[in-house]
Amino acid sequence: MTNPPPIIVVTTGGTIDKLYFDSLSEYRVGESMVRKLLATANVNYPFEVIEALRKDSLEMTTEDRDALYQCIAGLNSPRVVVTHGTDTMTNTAERLLAVQGKTIVLTGALTPARFTESDAPFNLGMAFATAQAAPPGVYIVMNGEVFPAGKVQKDRVAGRFVRTV
Repeated sequence: MTNPPPIIVVTTGGTIDKLYFDSLSEYRVGESMVRKLLATANVNYPFEVIEALRKDSLEMTTEDRDALYQCIAGLNSPRVVVTHGTDTMTNTAERLLAVQGKTIVLTGALTPARFTESDAPFNLGMAFATAQAAPPGVYIVMNGEVFPAGKVQKDRVAGRFVRTV
């Protein structure tokens, strides 16, 4: 029996990879935590990790999103997980709708993965499972839900993602 093609995890930065920067509790994006999170979870499904960016999503530009589109469109694997900052995740998801024939799942965290009570491990695990099971399309996975791109927004007050009509 042959192994399935790996899920490619493309990291872009965001809160999931943030770390303390100074004594004022400001954050900066550090090295990606994805490999460690998947190793800790004892993931056996084949995967590869590609670091595309190391930015807070509020700093992402149209050029960054275009480069991310080119990166993902050019991948040989039909299944991709993208770790991304939550503030502009919906914008990037909508940009990636132009990629055809792939299952693309964006996820992130509201608390850095380096924190013990982070939502990062759960969100990444759910995104990884969604990438295996969902049909081609672009999805956002946050807060225990799978949202189709273009039909979701971040509710900053509630601290969660919600479906739009």
